[in-house]
Amino acid sequence: MAYQKILVAVDGSDASTLAFQKAVKMAQTNNAKMILAHVIDTNVYGSVVGYDLTFAQRAEKYANELLNDFKKMAEEAGVQDVIIHLDYGSPKAKIAKDIAPQFDADLIVCGATGHNAVERFLIGSVSEHITRYAKVDVLVARS
Repeated sequence: MAYQKILVAVDGSDASTLAFQKAVKMAQTNNAKMILAHVIDTNVYGSVVGYDLTFAQRAEKYANELLNDFKKMAEEAGVQDVIIHLDYGSPKAKIAKDIAPQFDADLIVCGATGHNAVERFLIGSVSEHITRYAKVDVLVARS
């Protein structure tokens, strides 16, 4: 079975870059559409905004630059159809439960670990949650 719509969760970590690289190869092989997604974690956002009013602007600027950089790399590698999607909320819930169904993705690719070590320790990793709740195949890229 060839994957047609590959959703890649990116956060700028080394693990998400590896996931992106694997997804590019799969998209090339299958001539698939690639959806690059980044979710600004509003749990972190909410607690920081009270101390730093520019945090929201910087988080959004970073996310847009990240997504556009990955899109450019995918296109330069020959992926024909690349969509970027920026969302807000919990990355755990958004990727598997909202973004994948919204784009009718048939594969989700994510890194084994991301940026948020504290959240991983307290309530489990984003990749673990995606694997548990996604209704489509999930590839967890490990370094």
